[in-house]
Amino acid sequence: MSATGKAVMCLRLHPAGGGPLGAREYAGVLALLGGITPAVQALPPDAALADVRGALRYFGCDARRLAAVIRVRALALYGVDAAVGVAGNPMLARAAAREARPGGTLVLPEDPAAVRDFLADKPVTALDGIGAKAARTLCSYGLDSVGRVAAAPPAALRRILGARLGREVHERALGIDRTPVRPAAARALAAERLFDRDELDPVRHRRALLSLTEELGAKLRTQEGGRVCRVLTLTVRCADRTTLTRTRTLAEPTAHSAALTATAYALYDGLGLQRARVRALSLRAEELIPAERAVRQLSFDPEDEKARRLEAVTDRVRSRFGPHAIARGTLAA
Repeated sequence: MSATGKAVMCLRLHPAGGGPLGAREYAGVLALLGGITPAVQALPPDAALADVRGALRYFGCDARRLAAVIRVRALALYGVDAAVGVAGNPMLARAAAREARPGGTLVLPEDPAAVRDFLADKPVTALDGIGAKAARTLCSYGLDSVGRVAAAPPAALRRILGARLGREVHERALGIDRTPVRPAAARALAAERLFDRDELDPVRHRRALLSLTEELGAKLRTQEGGRVCRVLTLTVRCADRTTLTRTRTLAEPTAHSAALTATAYALYDGLGLQRARVRALSLRAEELIPAERAVRQLSFDPEDEKARRLEAVTDRVRSRFGPHAIARGTLAA
């Protein structure tokens, strides 16, 4: 891929020594990418998109060489390796990253015929925007592969899926994706708690979640101008190296620790872990916006208002005397 053409890079990240990716390492690699291009989009828990067109011109190299530079820096700084896919748009870059071997780079050519050949044998679920329901509908008409969808008459797809989705699906089956890399989605805060041993006790899990939401809430509120998050993502790393992730969009953007805690508990309960041996828990506050732009539903609950005033006092004390000057009794016990 030339330095003057479109170049979107997708990285699937993994620790070089094996195991799931930690929140700190993930945040570090995102910061590394942000130093190369401003157009970085996080894909939690272990992937990222980057539009590197400007970086190719700046570094005077092709995409494969730039990917090698990023991989070396990520290994040296954070112990993280990557499988990298490079293509002309985000959908194709993600598809290429799924095909790339660990520690390798797969660059899709810009030739439309080569792109269609690459996609042809893949299931329809490989296309962005195709969920389980749409996939079942397409398969009922014999359109079970991307190649068959690409060959189908556009009018038939519009009748099957509706005008908008039918048009988009036909374009994507031809390798066309008009979705840009959205840098705003890369703005996030993360925190992680590692247990000293594989932890079975749900009480200790919830205590760790409370600690995480307290930390994230304080960070959001004390950023310049204040920030609130729209989305909260919980990642659970188990002793058998499996990683479980759940994401929820909040009813309203918030930095209120109590609201973050309630959401984190709901995400945790939804996993149904029971007696799972947990090695680490991490929370990621995503889609951050300035607090002044957020609309908050007024509460007539005096306890909620009291909690918010207490948060403000606690934040001022911590900013003056350090983050451990005040802690909840539950966490200090």
